[in-house]
Order: sequence, then structure tokens, then C-alpha cells
Amino acid sequence: MRRALLTALACGLASASLAQQPPLSSIRVTGDARVTAKPDRVQIDIGVMTRAPLSADAATQNAREVDAVLAGVRKAAGSAATLRTISYSLSPNYRYHPKESEPTIEGYTALNVVQVTLDDLARIGTVIDAATQAGANRIQGIQFTLRDQDAVRAQALREAATRARAEVDVLAAALGLKVLRVLTVEESSPRVMPVRVYSGAARAMSADAAAPTPVEAGTLDITADVTLSVEVGPASR
Repeated sequence: MRRALLTALACGLASASLAQQPPLSSIRVTGDARVTAKPDRVQIDIGVMTRAPLSADAATQNAREVDAVLAGVRKAAGSAATLRTISYSLSPNYRYHPKESEPTIEGYTALNVVQVTLDDLARIGTVIDAATQAGANRIQGIQFTLRDQDAVRAQALREAATRARAEVDVLAAALGLKVLRVLTVEESSPRVMPVRVYSGAARAMSADAAAPTPVEAGTLDITADVTLSVEVGPASR
């Protein structure tokens, strides 16, 4: 009983001591940064859409045309490019009748979308033209990105952290305070904003076209936020 009483007394004294401690004076700010980079990789989504009265015919025709498109793209893109199927669908086409409750199937549509990843941006137009000449009738999208995003993300974080610390120092000095220590650091994962520049139905190019389809890469924006919380005290301390 005595030991329990002594323990309770010690806990009470510790709680009282903590309660007497003044709250920390702190400043909390968020610094943001935006880094602009030139993309060095592109992803082109190329689609082949076919229609036929029977599902088997739509699928067979689609497979034949996709094989031709892949052959043309590989030749134009070179051995360094990578190709992969990102979506495939085979769906019925319905005809709706105003006076009938049930629609009827009038055929089937097959759609196969292949993504081409290319590091040689100078070949973009040539690849698109080769695909359309081989039978592609959909360019689902062109997305520019970076091969190595880590270095640019790290730069964005550094700049955001530097800006947050600079703002803390300005606020502390303006209030006659100084920074004693960093309490917490929170960061949002830097975001790379890919640039999508084109989507829609492909336009077939004539075999004797004078120049490949022009596509401008533009630039990418990478953003980051860093929230900094610091303890401050009187500047004379």
C-alpha cells in the first residue's frame, strides 16, 4: 500500500511539473517550389478500331490490322522503343428502336490500344505516320514524361525546403525572435505533371507526305510542398 502511495505521489508531481512548463512558441510555414524540365520520353497510345456484323469477324480483322500496325511502328521507332497492349475491348453495337423496349445488336466493335514508349523524341511524327499508314485509326493520346524523375523531384524538394526555412527566418526576425530548433518537417510527394498534347481519331497520311506529323514536346512542371514547424524564442536569448 505504501509503495502504491509513493508511486501515485511521484506521478502526481511529474504531472504537476509538466503542467507548469510553458507551451512552446512555434512558427509553422509551408514552402512550395515548381521546377520546369524538358521531357526526354514520350508515350504514344495508338489504337485500331474495327467493326463487323459478327464478333469473330471484328476480332479477326482487328488482330490482322494490329499486326500490320505493330510492324510499321517497330520499323519507324527503332529497336530502343517498347510496345505493349494497354487495353482491348470487343463490344456489341446496339440499335435502339423508339417503340420497342429491347435494342437489337447490329454488329460488333473491336478496339486494341498499344502504347509505344520512345526516348528518341525526334521520331514521334514518323511513328504516328507509320502507324496510320499501316491501319491505325485512333491516337488515344501522347504523353511526355521523364526517364529519370528522381533527380528533378529531389530538386523540387530542396527548393521547397529552402523556401520554407527562408520564410521562417524572415517571420522570426520580424517578430524579434530566433529559431531554436526544428520541430517537424512534412513534405508532399513531388508531383510530375505529364503533358498530354493530342488525342482523337488518327488522320491517315499519304505515302508521299513531305514531312512527318509535327508534335511539340513543350516542358514539364514538377511541384513540391514542404511544411516546416520550428520552435522560436527571444532573439536576445
